[in-house]
Amino acid sequence: MSDKETVIVEEKARDNANMTSGGNAAFHNFLNDFADIEDPLERRRLALQKIDEAKFGWYHVRAIMVAGVGFLTDSYDIFAINLGVTMMSYVFWKDGNIPSSTQTLLKVSTSVGTVVGQLGFGVLADVLGRKKIYGVELIIMIFACVLQCTAGESAGINFPAIMTFYRIVMGIGIGGDYPLSSIITSEFSTTKWRGAIMSAVFANQAWGQIAAGIVALVLVEGYKDQLKTAKDGASCGADCKRACDQMWRILIGLGCVPGCIALYFRLTIPESPRYTLDCEANSAKGIADASKFLSGSHGEAGSDDVARLERTKTAVSAGESIHRAYSGPSTDIEQQVAEAVPLDDGPPKASFKDFWQHFRQWKYGKILLGTAGSWFCLDVGFYGLGLNTAVILEAIGYAGKGSIYKKFHDTAVGNLILICAGSLPGYWATVFTIDIVGRKPIQLFGFFILVFLFCLIGFDYHNLSPKDLLGLYIICEFFQNFGPNVTTFVVPGEIFPTRYRSSAHGISAASGKIGAIIAQTALGTLIDHNCARDGKAKNCWLPHVMEIFALFMLVGLIISVLVPETKRMTLEEVTEKYHDEIDPSKYRQTSVSCGSDTASGELEHV
Repeated sequence: MSDKETVIVEEKARDNANMTSGGNAAFHNFLNDFADIEDPLERRRLALQKIDEAKFGWYHVRAIMVAGVGFLTDSYDIFAINLGVTMMSYVFWKDGNIPSSTQTLLKVSTSVGTVVGQLGFGVLADVLGRKKIYGVELIIMIFACVLQCTAGESAGINFPAIMTFYRIVMGIGIGGDYPLSSIITSEFSTTKWRGAIMSAVFANQAWGQIAAGIVALVLVEGYKDQLKTAKDGASCGADCKRACDQMWRILIGLGCVPGCIALYFRLTIPESPRYTLDCEANSAKGIADASKFLSGSHGEAGSDDVARLERTKTAVSAGESIHRAYSGPSTDIEQQVAEAVPLDDGPPKASFKDFWQHFRQWKYGKILLGTAGSWFCLDVGFYGLGLNTAVILEAIGYAGKGSIYKKFHDTAVGNLILICAGSLPGYWATVFTIDIVGRKPIQLFGFFILVFLFCLIGFDYHNLSPKDLLGLYIICEFFQNFGPNVTTFVVPGEIFPTRYRSSAHGISAASGKIGAIIAQTALGTLIDHNCARDGKAKNCWLPHVMEIFALFMLVGLIISVLVPETKRMTLEEVTEKYHDEIDPSKYRQTSVSCGSDTASGELEHV
């Protein structure tokens, strides 16, 4: 047997000897790697190092799928309601003529709830912990989805009102998923591919839109016989109305299926080791959870596993470790390390007072302004671009003219074409490049291209042919997603301290949804501004609305300058560099092995 083969056999034997509950032949259980480490700072360093340096594996894929379910459901629901409202109109309104105000209300109500969920769950995740509330937002989404399917109208019930209420509740669940899935994915990801993993979670939005389009298309084909005889709302008889009623309920109801599948994994996810270490000051629990996660197992570490890592009476403080490592007493060194690395106090507890004191300082507050402001500006244009969808569908021959069947069929197929041509490639272009190019360059370049494209559409609108508009629309969709739409989600999940990472992400995401509401309501109504009075065609003000969106993209470009780069940096390095907060385990890495002749060098960080 060669020396190399001998080493491999010895390593396998050592791994099998250290195997405890949660390990198997495919995944090593890292728990015992830290069992004999008495120093809490050294245990912390090793635990986080295992997460940061782990190779991309199945547990990362599983995390992407479990966290991405919320965004798949989110985009599925938004796309489904756009199709579902048209189906509802033939059931609950005479001749299918739903008032535009009611249609807008049903579509925007979800965004209103989303703002509440993003802010509320963002704060709760920092106060109560990630695990305690992760899964609650998915339960809310599932129940709200089911309740929508049971909604009806009677003498004592107003259908639009009850539907709006259910959609606001669903929006609260969807909103909670933004900060939770972002920060949990961030805190469990390997440093090298953290951006790609988080981007892949967010890219589930494209799959949700595609899934909704496919489901709608299957339903339309399934009810083809009942729909094709109706030329319009006036000729939609009892069979046609029954078909439309069943279609929208099935379409919206199926949105809860992915959530039901992933619910178990969310409810049993271990607490984020970084939250346990930084916010709960429970190093043993955090390291045990990290070890079990990296072993490929799901759920929290057991009490026996945690007990193995509890700090013993012989454990040493930071000052004592330094004192022991250097020859002779060194009171000055002990004092400096004790001040720089406070073991007992740790970082401040999450509170509104500390949050305000931290972010009111410009060097920290400008980061929150950058993430929230850029997301706000992006979503104004992102949702506003949908105002052109009807024109674009007409350009590719899917305007939905003719029978009700033709209208439903063309709308589903046309939107699928646009998503696959622009959105889907844009999402995955970001996934494959974000950890190579960086977050900030992608965001800045995306905003820059969008400024140019919106200006071109707005100022030269009447000289553009339908095919020209189609090309520009697809390019806009691509660079929104290969650009700020993804990076505005990723960066807030990395750039803030652990105790405020969720709250700050929730504030940033809520700012984006407020921009979406403005685009869908205030700015969306401007497309017909004075058209009837001046005797002009419908959508006569659409070019000017595009010019307004170009201005928002320019503001987003300027604000993005405030957002720092986080590529290939650990979360602790990010916090130390941009928030001046010391990572205590960083100093233990050197102090435990140095001699007296290197004392001054080892304290350079301090």
